[in-house]
Amino acid sequence: MPFGGRIMTTCRDYFMRLLARRDYSVNELLKKGREKGFEQSEVAEALDALQQKGYQSDIRVVNSIINSSKGQYGKAALKRKCLEKGIAADVFEQVWMEQQAESDSDDSLSDLKAKVMRKYKLTSFQSIDPKTKAKLLHYLQYRGFNPFEVLDQWKNEEEEEEYRD
Repeated sequence: MPFGGRIMTTCRDYFMRLLARRDYSVNELLKKGREKGFEQSEVAEALDALQQKGYQSDIRVVNSIINSSKGQYGKAALKRKCLEKGIAADVFEQVWMEQQAESDSDDSLSDLKAKVMRKYKLTSFQSIDPKTKAKLLHYLQYRGFNPFEVLDQWKNEEEEEEYRD
């Protein structure tokens, strides 16, 4: 089978060339193997060998997706991205929980809060005009956050700060 001017000898070699460029989920490799016309047994055997050697890992793919989108998207959007790649929801949840244990999510929310305040020129979340509020809610939702939950949290933080002062 030709690949870049070379004759492919095995499914394992093909997968190794793919994985040399970026991480692929098991589902993506299965699909690519079928598209290339490899036997199902050969694809399964190649995947098993690659996983045993640590060359392919769905957990690593999920980690990569989460880390590359940190601060841009929320949990729901990242989970959807993983599901599109054929990664099981429980694998995503496991990696998500590990990442949350390692890093404090308040930091990313405070970064997002600062970004939103700059973007929409806000001084307070207590009194936002309806048009700006709609834009803000859409912005948060598009990035996979629960917009009402996040906005309520930011309002509560402001009230606590005012109360302390």
